[in-house]
Amino acid sequence: MPFQKEPLKKVQVIALSYYSRKDVQKAMYEFCKNRETVANFNNKFFAKRPDCFDYPNDILNSAKKGATSFHCSEEIWRNPLDIKTEMHPEQYNEIRIGWDLLIDIDSKYFDYAKIAAKLLISALKMHGIKNIGIKFSGSKGFHILVPFRAFPESFGGKETKNQFPEWPRIIAGYLFELIKEPMNNEIIKLTSREELESKGELVSEHLCPICGKPAQKKIVSKYVCPNFKCRSTVTSMKSNRKKLRCPSCNGNMEKVSEEEIYFCENCKINTAKIEESVSSFGGEKRKIETAFKKEDTIKAQVDSVDIVLVSPRHLFRVPYSLHEKTSFASIPLKIEDLKNFKPADADPLRIKEIIPYMPESITGEAKDLLSQALDWAEKKEPEKRKYEGAGIDLKGLTITEEMYPPEIQKMLEGIKDDGRKRALSILLAFFTSLEFPQDFIEEKIEEWNKKNYHPLKQGYIKSQISWYVKNKRLPPNYDKPIYKDFGVRGPPAPGIKNPINYTIKRAMIAKRSKNEK
Repeated sequence: MPFQKEPLKKVQVIALSYYSRKDVQKAMYEFCKNRETVANFNNKFFAKRPDCFDYPNDILNSAKKGATSFHCSEEIWRNPLDIKTEMHPEQYNEIRIGWDLLIDIDSKYFDYAKIAAKLLISALKMHGIKNIGIKFSGSKGFHILVPFRAFPESFGGKETKNQFPEWPRIIAGYLFELIKEPMNNEIIKLTSREELESKGELVSEHLCPICGKPAQKKIVSKYVCPNFKCRSTVTSMKSNRKKLRCPSCNGNMEKVSEEEIYFCENCKINTAKIEESVSSFGGEKRKIETAFKKEDTIKAQVDSVDIVLVSPRHLFRVPYSLHEKTSFASIPLKIEDLKNFKPADADPLRIKEIIPYMPESITGEAKDLLSQALDWAEKKEPEKRKYEGAGIDLKGLTITEEMYPPEIQKMLEGIKDDGRKRALSILLAFFTSLEFPQDFIEEKIEEWNKKNYHPLKQGYIKSQISWYVKNKRLPPNYDKPIYKDFGVRGPPAPGIKNPINYTIKRAMIAKRSKNEK
């Protein structure tokens, strides 16, 4: 059979004539200044990165080569062509001049996306932001934009431009938390609780009163020792047990009752504990619904605000770019037009008025939003135990950082060149061999990683900590070549074979000195 060409999609048929419009070229070019901007060729491949527009006519030239859409960065660069994949965060900060807050609203139901967009705009206005950009994504959602100039140049002693993606991610999470409950209520009004339940879209969960995460339903059993001289009682969530050994007399205990409770795996608390503590202090015994608040979640809106988009060098669809699946254009909207907007209004063959996506914002008008979002994130973060300068008690020996070998102390100052993974293995072997608590190890390694010239990925660090905690092994002896890479030519003192020996010896000397006083 003769070779048959793949039929052209609608977006390929209209792309060339659409992108030849001078007003469309100008709007796209103006928005993409100082942004990394890449052409997409019918979802088969992207142009080589980094790339950017030099002239408005670049859009038409790319379309002539088969480009169907264009995607740009939230980050604003001094020169996008200076970007290199192997750069570490500090180097990105040097060439980044800002970032826009770009909130991606997406849902498999377009009406739900409109509800989310409306509520987000209201939340932004509630925080004093009057100038907001909104555009149709081209498919089933919207992109809401707050320009970088709306944020203060610095906040809390930190330069705002360098806080990407951390700060915009926090803001996106904070805003989603604000609109989650009213969005659920509006969706239930629109669709009805019965219909949502029949579709499996409505999920009811009990949330932990401390961390706010979903709790698990469990059965707690009460056991009593039948020995009249003992009569000890024990409660256990391992409800499959018919009998337990008495911790006092070692006899068999009998199950006398069962109770349904809610348990938070994150905070290790349950409703029975909360009720017991309230009762102990003379308060009224709270019900499960009060202690672990029941909340409805609609599956379709769980990911309606996408914070994954807020990540280094992540791209989003340029205003007025076409969408390959729908052939609609990603057009900016006036906020007052959102209510009656429908996807067909973005038909590229019907677009007449070109309006800007970037609003004329007021300098600093998003300061209150940033402040409240960071405060929310700080309160939400579980309190961590701090070990600032405190000693760790190890079987009668108090070990402080001054007792660490010189090479360990030097490594903890951060690795300024190659060798991060080798240093991590030595540090973890050192800490776990001394049987330091895991939370101490996690905190110290987190501090160390931030000091490195290029921090290691969190996933890698967590897996390494987990492995070393389960598989304790001594750090290498001083005669091993690995230390030469860190400038160590021998032991810090005569007769010392291993970093652990050095630290234990220092701790024992300190203990003797203390006892002699």
